[in-house]
Order: sequence, then structure tokens, then C-alpha cells
Amino acid sequence: MSADRIPERVGDGMRYRPKLGLEMEMVVVDAATGASLPVQSYFDSLLAIKLARGQACESVLIDQRCVGVYTPLAECGLDNGFNLLETAIAPVAGGKGGLDRLAAVTYQELADTQQALKVDGACVLNASQHPACSRDQDWYESVCVPRPIYNELRGHRGWHHWEGIDAKAQNGANTSVPVTQAVQALNVAIALAPASIALFANSPLESGVSTGYKENRMTLWSRVFGPARFPGDLFLSTYPARAFYDLADFFQWMFGSGTVTRGLPIDSSHDYKAAPVVILDGAPSLIEFLQSRQWPGRRADTGQSVSLQPHAHHVEYSQIGQFLDARLRYRLDQLPALEEILVAWGQDGGLESLFDAHGAQTYIEARAPGAVFADAVLLEDAGIDVARSVLLSPSALQAGLLANLDDAWRLVTDYGWQTLGSLRLPAMRAGMDDPRVKALCAEVVAVAKAGLDKSEGNWLAYPEYVLASGRSAADRLLDTWMSASGNQAQKLIAVQARHVALHPAQFGAMPDQKQVR
Repeated sequence: MSADRIPERVGDGMRYRPKLGLEMEMVVVDAATGASLPVQSYFDSLLAIKLARGQACESVLIDQRCVGVYTPLAECGLDNGFNLLETAIAPVAGGKGGLDRLAAVTYQELADTQQALKVDGACVLNASQHPACSRDQDWYESVCVPRPIYNELRGHRGWHHWEGIDAKAQNGANTSVPVTQAVQALNVAIALAPASIALFANSPLESGVSTGYKENRMTLWSRVFGPARFPGDLFLSTYPARAFYDLADFFQWMFGSGTVTRGLPIDSSHDYKAAPVVILDGAPSLIEFLQSRQWPGRRADTGQSVSLQPHAHHVEYSQIGQFLDARLRYRLDQLPALEEILVAWGQDGGLESLFDAHGAQTYIEARAPGAVFADAVLLEDAGIDVARSVLLSPSALQAGLLANLDDAWRLVTDYGWQTLGSLRLPAMRAGMDDPRVKALCAEVVAVAKAGLDKSEGNWLAYPEYVLASGRSAADRLLDTWMSASGNQAQKLIAVQARHVALHPAQFGAMPDQKQVR
């Protein structure tokens, strides 16, 4: 869900209207060999498909190359590399029927992607990380999207950005929440993330080798930030010592002492990856900068020395600065004065009241669920109903938990914050094979199901199947890899044959297209 496509607030008393969105990341492979494949003509083909349907389209270019197609229904682009697609579905109305509405749009977008990829001889692999992709310098330079932000992250901050260039993919459920419940919802999403990691695990392999993890993708952050210049970058990807009290407490953790602000835009912008930014001298935290009258720095694009004045839009822009298993995303209809923000920051619940008065639109962005699609193995093992549900099931799980927030928070307090944090690594390594993780998954699914309308319980069919069988997508993928004979290339061919992503239309289970608004 992009920052300009988040929930509406209308009517007397700023009545809250729930929304659902989805960021669908897709591992692209050669349709014949299963090798990781950067797209070439995909976006031109996708644009033609959507124009032929009569959709309004906007092309996004970098260095005269098309890297995205935006429509009113979705933003179709790339994550970090040309071998990893990302489609951000514009939010649909939540509540009863919301998951059905989201499914209809999502599956139409998947169909368009699968058709457009044919021009490159490519397809989507059911994996949350390519099983045997290189991460060396030559590969990185050939497939990395040339966005300005990566120069800052690699050069100035010292991130090992190339660690994620082997198409590490997530299924990013986005669920709106009222600003008054946003921090509690964030706490729930972070604390219960081990369940999502285990249920949607799908990356047991890396560089052609079994990793010993069911969801190896989640080892990414320590490798990217561990060698970084600023220790605060690793801190902001590490499970917090306690739950957050309110929005001010969360901001203090994310922007306070020990952290270093990322580059900040010269002008108001929500383009987090391409806007011209200023890197501030002396590595201040965002709070230090906001409390100053102005701060010297240099433009990241030209190197020119400038003096940047703090503004309220810098608070809004900096929200993506942490890499936990969930993010709190927000947008304000009208920006308050920076002075108002700083005053509210010092009061219990002050930021919630201020943001609410300025039309805050808030949602939880899930980052724990790995990308999982229906494939031939799942269809054979679990049947049509489970296969049809899999792509929307992370959205159903999060929507159900946040609609049943009191019971979800009770589950967190029953287990204990630190106990849940300690289950994260076992969830990554063993998944359903760890009895503590499996027990947590069962309770999380039950709480989520109770939060959904009874007509939408079918969207939890996939996690219920994983619980019943004790086997995630990672187990099925690893079985194929280990049982295939021959060298790495031959094993990849076997994986491609059994684990190419399928569309519901391919097994007679299309969602109702009338739901597409």
C-alpha cells in the first residue's frame, strides 16, 4: 500500500473506515531453466495489456528505462532488483467482503504479470528467495535498480545491500487501523510475527545450498546492517526490549539517541527511494535535527553544501527508517506545525491526539510473511480451496488479528513480550517442527479467525492446512530440491517444473471479478 493510498477518514467525528491493501513481491525466473532472470521488456508488455483493457496508466522511468506501471488499482514496479517484482495493490474497503474485494484485484494483477512476463520468457516462482541466485558484485551491478537512495545506503551508511539481490520476497499485508489503536496494533504485529514467519516460510535454500532455515529470508537484516557504519541501523531491525507505550514512545525508539537519521528531502516528498535528499553533517538523530533551527549537510545527488531547516514533513518522510517484522505507516491530511509535534511528543498520548486532529491515516505493514503462491505441489497435496486461499491468507491473518485486537493483545500478554521475541529464531529455523512455535501458530490463527466475518474464514484455509499437515512451503520446496538428481542447474529445472506460481484460473477457482471496483 503506497503512502498516498491509505485509509479515508470522513464524516462527523472523523469516522474511521477500514481499508485493506497488499504488497505482492514476486521472484522472477527463466521459464525454461528456473534461473533468476532480470526483466527486460516486461513493463512495456504490462503497459500494453492494461491499456488494451482501457485502464488509465502512468509509466515510471529511471534513466529512460521503464521500471513501473501505475494504475488506479495498483502500482506495478520493482523492489531492489530487476529480478524481483513488486505490485502494491491500492486499498479496498475493509470489513465484510473486504478480503474478497482484495482477492479480485490481486488475482487480476497476478494474471497481468504472468501474461506480461511471457515476453521475457519468464515466470513467477513460488519462493520467498531464489534457491540458487548469485549475490556477487557483477550480478548485483547488473540487476540492481539504479535508485538514488541506494548510493546513500551503500556508500554513506555502509549497508551490504547486495545481500538481498537474490530476490528475497515477502507478502506484505497492509491493514488500516485507527490512530488511537495504531501502537497497540503495531505491538501485536511485531510480537506475533513468529507465527507468520513459520506459517509462510518459503526460503530454505540460498546460493544452491540448504541453509538450515525454513525462512532464510529473515536472516537478511543482520547481514545488511551488521557491518553498517552506524550501529543504530542494526538496532532498528532488532526486536525491541519491550512493547511501545504510545506513538511518542515509538518515535523515541525509532528517532532518538543512538540512531542516525537517513537522508532527508529538500522539499516535501513521499518518494522514499528517488527524492533528492540532504545527508546531515555529524550524523545526528532525527530528534536532534528537529530540535535545531537548521543543520548543515550536503546533497546526496550533487554533493553541494546546504543548510536544511527542520519541517513537519521530515517526521512523515522518516517513517520507513526501521526494519522490524511490521511497520506503522502514517499519512496526515494536513501537516501540523513542527512546534506542535514537538510539544505533543512530550505528552502521554499527545501525538495520537494531534495526528487524529490532522486526519491521520494509519496502517500496519506486515513484513514477516514470506511470498507464497499456489503451485502444482500445493494443489496436489492440499486441493483447490487451500491453493486458492494462499495468496490472500497473510492479509486474512493480519486483518483478523487487528479486528480482534483485544484478544490478540491478551495473547501477547499471556505469552509475554520477551518469550514471543525468543520464538522468532526457532520460527525461522524450524517452523512447524518446533512445538512451541506450532502452538503459537494455532492460537494466532484461532484469534484471527474469530476476528473475521464467518463468510471470510475460507481465506485462512492455507495456514490451517500448514498447521494440520505440519508442512510449510519451505518443506515442499526443499523436498523437490533434495530429491532432484544432477547438478544445481538440473535441480533448478526440477524446482521450476513443480513450483512455478499458478493462478486460480489455471485450476478452476477464479475469484468473483465483479468485486474489482
